[in-house]
Amino acid sequence: MFAFDWYFFAAGIPAIIFGGISKGGFGSGAAFVAGAILALVVPPGAALAIILPLFMLIDVATLKPYWRKWHWPSAKGLMLGAVPGVAFAAWVYTAVDADFFRFLIGVICLAFVGFQLSRAMGWLRIGQMAFARRYAWAAGFVGGFTSFISHAGGPPTAVFLLSQGLSKTAYQATTVITFWAVNWMKVVPYAFLGIFTWDTILGSLALAPFALIGAWIGVRAHDLVPERLFFGLTYVLLLLTGTRLIWVAVT
Repeated sequence: MFAFDWYFFAAGIPAIIFGGISKGGFGSGAAFVAGAILALVVPPGAALAIILPLFMLIDVATLKPYWRKWHWPSAKGLMLGAVPGVAFAAWVYTAVDADFFRFLIGVICLAFVGFQLSRAMGWLRIGQMAFARRYAWAAGFVGGFTSFISHAGGPPTAVFLLSQGLSKTAYQATTVITFWAVNWMKVVPYAFLGIFTWDTILGSLALAPFALIGAWIGVRAHDLVPERLFFGLTYVLLLLTGTRLIWVAVT
């Protein structure tokens, strides 16, 4: 249970707009900041349940602009790998408590920032490599797992897609179709595990208009807003949010 107070809307509205912008125009890699921010004010399971229908709504809203512009072998491999990843995550969900998930989401936030800073500083280089199904499956498995527990499937997927040397639009389109499928994979286990409740459904409905606003902005910002500016703000949010989640979990 959680309250629909001003804390919920103060965190939820900017979080889902930001998530919509990321999914709509910047490859979904940082979209999970929406769930991480919401997990600061509601239980992690409730945050997962509220965000999933909103991300699915954004998926539908952004499919048309990128239709058939994806790299299908990569998308197909990622989807196939995500199936066992989602199943494994569903099992893990039944075995741990809320603080474990707060801690894990916080670690994912900080790890993503560290990964991106390492790339920017030249400490880590991802070279282009030929497509291989086993790599797509591996990235899909990790992406399916992290997507289930924190809607953070974007980072592991990004590592694989960056190695394929795709164009900006092909990269974006591949993430859109991939996570459209992965999010549908999560619906049944979320329902079976009792993650969805009437409160989370109401929360999703309340934030739905802002999800569409974020998606609309993201599609239009795809070619207009410098990625450096968008991701710079994202990294600051993830750093602060991840640190806070870890602090709450351990204390």
